[in-house]
Amino acid sequence: MSKSQPVTPPEALPDAPRRWHNPLMVPLKAISARLRIGLGVAFFVLFVAVWALVTFSGMVSPTFLADPITMLQQGVSLFTEYNFSLDIGMTVMRVLAGFLLAALIGVPLGIMMGAYKMWEAFLEPFVSFCRYLPASAFVPLLILWAGIGEMQKILVIFIGSFFQIVLMVAVTVSSARRDLVEAAYTLGCSNRSIVRRVLIPGAAPGIAELLRLVLGWAWTYVIVAELIGSESGIGHMIVDSQALLNTGQIIFGIIVIGCIGLVSDYLFKVANRRLFAWSNL
Repeated sequence: MSKSQPVTPPEALPDAPRRWHNPLMVPLKAISARLRIGLGVAFFVLFVAVWALVTFSGMVSPTFLADPITMLQQGVSLFTEYNFSLDIGMTVMRVLAGFLLAALIGVPLGIMMGAYKMWEAFLEPFVSFCRYLPASAFVPLLILWAGIGEMQKILVIFIGSFFQIVLMVAVTVSSARRDLVEAAYTLGCSNRSIVRRVLIPGAAPGIAELLRLVLGWAWTYVIVAELIGSESGIGHMIVDSQALLNTGQIIFGIIVIGCIGLVSDYLFKVANRRLFAWSNL
């Protein structure tokens, strides 16, 4: 029986063709944190540069798109003359109220659906149906049922978040490792203990991550809720600015929403990383 010969790598061969490759374009290869931040900042700089080019050069009329400097000036006037901080506070309150209400009801219901197939068969068709209904379609009905006060706006966010949370939590819980469940049964755990000690702890990191995603979606629903019958909030300011053709204030409001969303997303990530540090082991 002949011995196998060691394989010589192609790059070690003298006549092997050498192909240039970009080390940054290797699929799934991690990059340094400094490079990641630098690339992210670079895109924002490029975006603002293109924005400034098309506005300062007159390619786009100021009526349709304000330039960056005008946008900042009008943003400052929102805080100094129109008490925009109150609008921001009202919008944040509505988002948190609707999202927390959806999470408090949706997470337990999703756990029940994911753990017990009977409840999944009973509720999943209806939840899946409602998941595709746009929250904005409920605005006329909610105005009739709850008026144009705070409850109507909170319910829009609740409807937009609730069904997403229920279904995603159910899928996360039902994807639990079967070997852990069988091991728990072998150790004498009851059905209720399986849910409490195996399924919920195992699904907790995934549930926290999906809640972070749904919180981002909730910010899109609040603007829809504030567009009609609102006297405060970022959405209300955007509607007023649209009536005055003040694109600078509209853009500033959109940017504020994006900044608040980024901050909330970062805080959620930090909290998840500290609460479930063991999930990355």
